[in-house]
Amino acid sequence: MHLPSKLPNVGTNIFTIMSTLATEVGAINLGQGFPDYPMDEQLHKLVAKAMADGHNQYAPMAGLPKLREAIADKIAFLYGTPVDPVSEITITPGGTYAIYTAFTTILEPGDEVIVLEPCYDSYVPNIEINGARAVLVPLKVPGYGVDWEAVKRAVTDKTKAIIINSPHNPTGAVLREEDILALREIVSGTGIYIVSDEVYEHLIFDGVPHESILKYPDLLERSFVCFSFGKVYNCTGWKQGYAVAPEHLMKEFRKVHQFNCFSCFTPTQVALAEYLQNRSAFLELSSQLQEKRDHFIKLMAATRFTLQDSYGSYFICGTYEKISDEGDRDFSIRITKEYGVATIPVSAFYQNGKDDKVVRFCFSKKNETLEMAVERLMKIG
Repeated sequence: MHLPSKLPNVGTNIFTIMSTLATEVGAINLGQGFPDYPMDEQLHKLVAKAMADGHNQYAPMAGLPKLREAIADKIAFLYGTPVDPVSEITITPGGTYAIYTAFTTILEPGDEVIVLEPCYDSYVPNIEINGARAVLVPLKVPGYGVDWEAVKRAVTDKTKAIIINSPHNPTGAVLREEDILALREIVSGTGIYIVSDEVYEHLIFDGVPHESILKYPDLLERSFVCFSFGKVYNCTGWKQGYAVAPEHLMKEFRKVHQFNCFSCFTPTQVALAEYLQNRSAFLELSSQLQEKRDHFIKLMAATRFTLQDSYGSYFICGTYEKISDEGDRDFSIRITKEYGVATIPVSAFYQNGKDDKVVRFCFSKKNETLEMAVERLMKIG
């Protein structure tokens, strides 16, 4: 029997490769985006209480009503936008699932989606498995800003959607108000949808405001906005997120969702519904993670890496031109084996493997982890 692959160009992703290698050689893993410090004990206790109180059966398909109401309250508080918790919010098993479901909802064979590279590695496979084509537009290096003129040139009569990501993985770049205005100009008067990946919504630094699509009603009307509780609350293994979209789009989103996941883990929904009442829990996240970013930057000044700007997310990128002229994949593998620190080569975030000699570091780690890692990176010559 022969099974034709729906993703013939996809193999084991770089995160699995580098994390497996890190485990094999006992390296410090600054590659994959997960914290090595505990989540808030209060949230942990709320989940345990929810299970003890008997909240262990199916939640409603769209998500626990109290959680959706809490999310709607947060959106109104942060962005001044009214969102109907009944018809416009769906709880999902993670942000990546929300993005996949959004694409599956809107895409048909032959459609095109504009993707800004480098990008999170699920985007292109999500598009291709739905029979559509990713139209790749590179971000401007250095800085990884969007070339909106290039985006405009990439639009055709087949363009079904544009996917944006801010704060950005892997680079830590963020969209500014002028970017939103440029996006608005491009999609105005068209049938182009927006998929907005905002899983690092609360992890944004230096007082820069998060330009969420939720702030812009005219753009929200054509958008699926995707979020992750796991990323912002240091519990990535929970795989809990949500999508926000206007009712006419969410109705179709839920048709896909109900026959794929149907219902998400109930105890965490009960816990998060209560946890969101404490606004300081999400308002203080930026400053907490910025301290880690700043600490890592200060430590890395003693190495031969040149760090780039990071305004959000778990990540900061660095060039190693003062160290080696190796390709970034070979360099990442070598320093993992020889110096015991795993990173991610940024070429892995390009479909053609574009190599600017840049690697990605995750600084969402305990201070002692970062200090131990940099002590090793200082030895690279």
